[in-house]
Amino acid sequence: MTASQCLARLLLPLLACSPLPSLATDAATPGQVAVVAELAQGPGNITVTPGGDVLVSLHQFYGHDVRVGRVDSTGGIREFAAAAGLDSVLGLQADADGVVWLLDNAMRDGGTRRLVGWHARDDRLVADIDLGAASVPRSFLNDLAVDLSTQTAYVADPAGGADAAIIVVDLAKGTARRVLQGHVSVVPEDIDLVIDGTPVRIRQDDGSEVRPRVGVNPIALDRDAAWLYFGPMHGLALYRVRTAALRDPALPADALAAAVERWADKPISDGIAIDNAGNVYLGDLANNAIGVIDAERRYRRLAAGPRLSWIDAFSFGPDGGLYAVANQLHRSAVLNGGEAAVRPPFLVLRVTPLAPGVSGR
Repeated sequence: MTASQCLARLLLPLLACSPLPSLATDAATPGQVAVVAELAQGPGNITVTPGGDVLVSLHQFYGHDVRVGRVDSTGGIREFAAAAGLDSVLGLQADADGVVWLLDNAMRDGGTRRLVGWHARDDRLVADIDLGAASVPRSFLNDLAVDLSTQTAYVADPAGGADAAIIVVDLAKGTARRVLQGHVSVVPEDIDLVIDGTPVRIRQDDGSEVRPRVGVNPIALDRDAAWLYFGPMHGLALYRVRTAALRDPALPADALAAAVERWADKPISDGIAIDNAGNVYLGDLANNAIGVIDAERRYRRLAAGPRLSWIDAFSFGPDGGLYAVANQLHRSAVLNGGEAAVRPPFLVLRVTPLAPGVSGR
């Protein structure tokens, strides 16, 4: 069985070209997009450190040996945290202290699901937290949001769909709790993702095809880390809940569920980020676009075009820009019925936001 087939089998529980135009580069105009680097390898997520290092995870669907790497302006990738023994990373986020938090979902070779803290400048391990007790057999730890002020990380686990949940990690104690499992705000809706006229689909071992339904994936904190915003990837609503409620282990499950608010309509999306004015940026996957939900809860597209092909993650940089990756994930063999149709290069992008954001998020 190939690596792609193995990954497709792991994903099954989630169920319930012409020339490309140039992107605009006017950095002074909100919504303008510039290419920072062209990559030969397919990235997963992205974060930018306080020192300006651009880091990406290398998506497990593309089977690269490197798990996380620094990106240079030529598109070269230098391995990051090589000594951490990472199995498979998608979510990563740099904090204000220069620690990069790496979410190891252990979906390549198995092992321990963990949250690793690695200091970017000193190249050393800061934390290694076992998330196994807060996981379920179908867990697919995907993305995270980190708040240093309360020493808390929030992890999106779409799991098998019905058992999707958020994991709350106490960074100081090295403990984790699973919350909101099965809540409407984290489970997927029964909708297809169709990009460029083709539905995303997974080929099973018997030759049949299934269309995935992925639960909570986009997740981000607001400027003050008072609210956590999140929602299912396959879902048309964005939700939020006060982080104080999530951090309270004594709060009954029904009370926590009642505290979740439906915030706004959204398209099918993967990563999100929030600026200091409360605008929520997201990848509008079906429309090859980057969109924004403003503070009045209205959605609009900021930029669109064929090169914005599966916007997977966002991170504010210290230069005020909002960085993202376009990784063509729907063209990978895993999500394209077993046939790879990617068109390198993959892109690291810089988007001019409507307002500044917290660097690293």
